[in-house]
Amino acid sequence: MADVFSPLRAQIAAIPVVSAVGRVAEISRGTLRVRGLEKLARQGDQVRIGEIGGEVLQLSADEMVVLANGSPDGLAIGTPVELAGPAEISPDDSWIGRIIDPNGRPLDGKPLFRGPVARPLRTEAPPAAQRRALGERLSTGIAVFDTLLPLVRGQRIGLFAGSGVGKSSLLAKFARGVAADIVVIALVGERGRELREFTERVLGPAGMARSVVVAATSDQPALTRRRCAYTAMAVAEHFRDQGLHVLFLADSITRFAEAHREVALAAGESSALRGFPPSLNQAIMGLAERSGPGPKDAGDITAVFSVLVAGSDMEEPVADILRGVLDGHVVMDRKIAERGRYPAIDLLRSVSRSLPHAASQEENALIAEARRLLGAWDRAEMMVQAGLYTKGSDATIDAAIKIWPALDAFLAEDAPSDGVSGSFRRLATVLEQ
Repeated sequence: MADVFSPLRAQIAAIPVVSAVGRVAEISRGTLRVRGLEKLARQGDQVRIGEIGGEVLQLSADEMVVLANGSPDGLAIGTPVELAGPAEISPDDSWIGRIIDPNGRPLDGKPLFRGPVARPLRTEAPPAAQRRALGERLSTGIAVFDTLLPLVRGQRIGLFAGSGVGKSSLLAKFARGVAADIVVIALVGERGRELREFTERVLGPAGMARSVVVAATSDQPALTRRRCAYTAMAVAEHFRDQGLHVLFLADSITRFAEAHREVALAAGESSALRGFPPSLNQAIMGLAERSGPGPKDAGDITAVFSVLVAGSDMEEPVADILRGVLDGHVVMDRKIAERGRYPAIDLLRSVSRSLPHAASQEENALIAEARRLLGAWDRAEMMVQAGLYTKGSDATIDAAIKIWPALDAFLAEDAPSDGVSGSFRRLATVLEQ
């Protein structure tokens, strides 16, 4: 029989009996110099300063530097600073269907209990030699991902898109349609008005029923926005360690990187990569590596990381760093969105590294043929629209012109009820036209 009192005991156990206290010695440019805790604190520890929190950024022999998680207005020399210990979260199975903040507090107005075991927010990825290979192909409910851009269990993909091209809607389709036990969604730096719209209208009751949403709005401090991604990953690891298959959706890694930049610059790092600090590489790669196939007896975390790319610049630092650790990337194009095709995926610039192993020989042949014809249309499109192409000049281009409207429409279709097999039958029908 389940222990109904375990959440209450965990809540009581989290109340500190004794706390170490230091004092603010200096307030300067958004950081605080604190004395009295430097012998007890560790790098990255959390502190409480009145009603706001903070994080230890630097330690020296006689003081420590703290970044306040909020405005330092009202603080004074001598203000007490309480050491709260390592950054941790205590996920619980009862969090499914809930919206929480990065500190594990409810945002939906209902009580929320902490789990019995605290997990560090920043931890190592599973040992590389003990991780399983990528698993079976997943049904996604979206025809293009069930065929041309397959998603497999434990895969990590990036969703590269500008603002307003349907990125959030595509993530919600993944949340509703991908075959997974649990969905964990990190909304990093999201506009406040969009949180309720995303959970109630875009994600919907069916999506929320198996999801945990961790949200930090754009007006919150950099520490909170950065912590959002770490908290969501720790929640995903909680369910993965129970042997479950977790779908992790992060929107967006760009805002996580911007929050990390603010924290790093406050800690004294230089801005080297187009304004980003050198530690950004490790921050992004460390977060991404925690997802993927789990070790023996654990589940898997299939991850979709969205990246905001201005002007489709795939070489900007965040996109370039993340792309190097992914198992595939999906590029969304504003021009495609402007002509009304959603999801606005540029298939020729997108790739799934689960191929060719994720498909049979016959399926790979269909994928190759579709890409060949789309490539031919892409090369000839301007000539055709300008009236410079003469029918019969090139058999491949003739075939591409004939099939392009149906193939382009296929890229916008939802998958049929019989999933992957039905999607491939539909693709074969399109290619036979």
